[in-house]
Amino acid sequence: MQRTRIKICGITRVVDLDTALAAGVDAVGFVFYPPSPRALAPDVAARLAERVAPFVTRVGLFVNAEPSVVRSTLKAVPIDLLQFHGDEDAAYCEQFGSPYLKAARVRPELDLLEFARSYPSAQGLLLDAWVEAYGGVGQAFDWSLIPGNLPLPVVLSGGLHSGNVAEAVTKIRPWAVDVSSGVEAAKGLKDAEKIAAFVAAVRTADSKYSDARSVVSQR
Repeated sequence: MQRTRIKICGITRVVDLDTALAAGVDAVGFVFYPPSPRALAPDVAARLAERVAPFVTRVGLFVNAEPSVVRSTLKAVPIDLLQFHGDEDAAYCEQFGSPYLKAARVRPELDLLEFARSYPSAQGLLLDAWVEAYGGVGQAFDWSLIPGNLPLPVVLSGGLHSGNVAEAVTKIRPWAVDVSSGVEAAKGLKDAEKIAAFVAAVRTADSKYSDARSVVSQR
């Protein structure tokens, strides 16, 4: 069974981090974009990152940050994967010598195939909704805009929650799903029940998809 990876982004509190880890998520995200209500100072992020269990990926989110800011954050915080949500080109993303995801804000005018080819060194392409703001605002986009032959693993984001993530997993079969506001009680404050429901919905969708594939293969 292909297991869809799960990332909870915008972690700001120890209790939320521990809840996410207990739920079995694969990655947690820390935001270093000052305008965001989920932004963290490096010292706070470092204390959270040090609590992360083995084999869970620690992701740092940046938006058009000065390179010196990214470098100083990497020195202060144990980050495994960078996530760039702004207008960063491939040269910018590669300069830090760390694996990275590149976010694409999806709209009909954006050629996702060409966009993906512009970042051949990326670990994956994070697909989010097009809005004027950066960093994600919890809005969904038209999933039919996603080509089936993207050359990078897809991390699906944008407006996901326990009520629609199973449909997303079944239709898109992304490598991973990324959620923040969809599991929150308020901006920056996660809700344990919503996290549990989100993870359960993903796992159920994976299981149903695997069962369906098995039935087809046996015919």
